[in-house]
Amino acid sequence: MAVRPIRLGFEGAMGASLAARLDLPAGPVLAYALFAHCFTCTKDLTAARKIAQALNQQGVAVLRFDFTGLGGSGGDFASTNFTSNLEDLRRAANYMRTEFEAPKLLIGHSLGGAAVLAVASDIPEAMAVATIAAPADIDHVTENFADKLAEIRAAGQADVSLSGRPFVIKKQFLDDLAAHDIEKSAASLHKALLVLHGPLDQTVGINNANRIFTAARHPKSYVSLDQADHLLRDPDDATYAANVIAAWARPYVGAKDRAVSDSAEPGDAAEGILARETGLGKFQTMLVAGPHRMLADEPQGSGGLASGPSPYEYLSAALGACTSMTIRMYADFKQIALDGISVQVTHEKIHASDCANCSEGQRQKNAKIDRFERVITLHGDLDEDVRQRLIEIANKCPVHRTLESTSVIVTRDSRDQ
Repeated sequence: MAVRPIRLGFEGAMGASLAARLDLPAGPVLAYALFAHCFTCTKDLTAARKIAQALNQQGVAVLRFDFTGLGGSGGDFASTNFTSNLEDLRRAANYMRTEFEAPKLLIGHSLGGAAVLAVASDIPEAMAVATIAAPADIDHVTENFADKLAEIRAAGQADVSLSGRPFVIKKQFLDDLAAHDIEKSAASLHKALLVLHGPLDQTVGINNANRIFTAARHPKSYVSLDQADHLLRDPDDATYAANVIAAWARPYVGAKDRAVSDSAEPGDAAEGILARETGLGKFQTMLVAGPHRMLADEPQGSGGLASGPSPYEYLSAALGACTSMTIRMYADFKQIALDGISVQVTHEKIHASDCANCSEGQRQKNAKIDRFERVITLHGDLDEDVRQRLIEIANKCPVHRTLESTSVIVTRDSRDQ
């Protein structure tokens, strides 16, 4: 299934706008996951992308974001610390809870792994936590700038180089690290835990995995990433970790049961359809219909990304689906042995004067009108009278009647509600 990315943003712990990306599966969303990246990394690291892709194939949507001051997010990195990272994570989860659905799975890489362990108790909907190369003692991050520690403590801050990029590290960052106990967080997790770590990791030693795993209570699992480095730079290592997480998480996120529960009865879902820009391309729009997520777009020739059906294609789809359902309901009611139905719908705009089936009033208009054409295929051993009756029933389709009637559209500003 193809990944459908949506660019999002929400306010972080320090008031800055945090850049986020939601990767949606091609089909129904069965569950949501939240990913936390490593120290000074971004949401677009190879491991993060691979994990999102693997979970998408399982029907799980993944939100990944850049912590304050990193990647595409605003704010001053020098003013952040581990506590503010945790608050960024809480706000990300709350944003998902408000706009989509709270995450059932938390995933963290390196310091992001320590962060999801520390914040998991504040996200009650989360049923499982997976960590990759996570430290049991977050003071380990100071090893990245050990030669600057004395200067930071004496002067209050220092310029350091991390992965070839300049950063300012302040004394408050160091002081904050000492206030957190990751092993204690693991011991009180009360959620399923998967620990992934490589024995060759030179940045966060394998003993960290042993400490986290030992501290945690069951259910817990450990998987060795035998040849992987700390950042999972080899795409094969990232893919392996991603597939392991996706397979392990499935029983915990409840994806097996959502296909049934998502068949909501009328009134179970939010009223109406929500259409919201994604920020990708010129026209891409996410449609939210109860538990369902879909994309609408325009063809590339019209300036779109061709990432989803156009609005008129959705309108044609509504007519085709309603036609098929109407015929099926009638056939079942009359106990007609109808093996299958397919409806091909096309749409075009034509001059009213050229419409043979238009009313006199329509033909007098010097304008174009919408013309939908349905080609219905009925499968089964049907005599001609029954076949003709089923075709006639198509005209009783509610969407058909709506399109042929005069509709009233009321538009309001949301501030007036």
